[in-house]
Amino acid sequence: MERSRALPYLLIAPATIFLIALFVIPLVQTVVLAFVDDGAWSLTNFRKMVGDLNFGLSLRNTFLLVLVVVPLQVACALLMGVMLQKLDKGRDLVLWIWTIPLGVSDLAAGLVWLAIFQDRGYLNTLLAAFGVIDGPTNWLSYESPGSMFLAVALAEIWRATAIVLVILVAGLQLIPKEYGEAAEIFGASPWTRFRKITLPLLKPSIQSALILRTVLAFEVFAVVYALSGRNFPVLVGEAYAWQHVNQNNGVAAAYAILVMAISLAATLAYIRALRVNPETQP
Repeated sequence: MERSRALPYLLIAPATIFLIALFVIPLVQTVVLAFVDDGAWSLTNFRKMVGDLNFGLSLRNTFLLVLVVVPLQVACALLMGVMLQKLDKGRDLVLWIWTIPLGVSDLAAGLVWLAIFQDRGYLNTLLAAFGVIDGPTNWLSYESPGSMFLAVALAEIWRATAIVLVILVAGLQLIPKEYGEAAEIFGASPWTRFRKITLPLLKPSIQSALILRTVLAFEVFAVVYALSGRNFPVLVGEAYAWQHVNQNNGVAAAYAILVMAISLAATLAYIRALRVNPETQP
């Protein structure tokens, strides 16, 4: 009897130890670094962060990326998932091809798109071949923030849409086909079936995908760094700069705390906005 009572705790012990060692302890250390200056608790590091020349720009760029990239990724993944459901043959092959970017690291993805957008990259070569441009165009310069943002957004959409796709495909497979078939018998159009049946039943998966993708989007760094360096400041990039360039762990920790707070706020907002009623789920 004693052994059976202890078994559940023994089973979760490795995961608990793992979380404490690799999440809780670093989190506590980060909080201490952010709020302690010269051995005393203070907000000095946060004042330095807010006073940073790139703080406002990095905050704006990060939120702009999230607001543009995440909705587009969810829309694309939803469209791709519905298309997969319509395929009778080759569904697994198509899904495998679409999820190939999952095997590409953030930095590698940034380098791939750098080869496209750099001065003598594939894009300039193609445009020059068709006579659109006369010579190399610098798409990733601070003098062209629009094209630089577009390059980063395209790289992020290509790299991470597959994460959202996998979650939504799993959710689509859980929706009973009988619901759609019954609605079709009663004359519901494909759009009506999608809006009235698929979307409501897919809400838990959409919620999970939005939370995961938004948190990861706020942490974007490697793709941006590979494409534009510090010409396109983002929050995690500024944390990296304060840590490794300025050698100031306190301000870097303050940036990390800010990113975590924003991510938690976004998560709570999604949970509240997309609250799921278990009674309405199949």
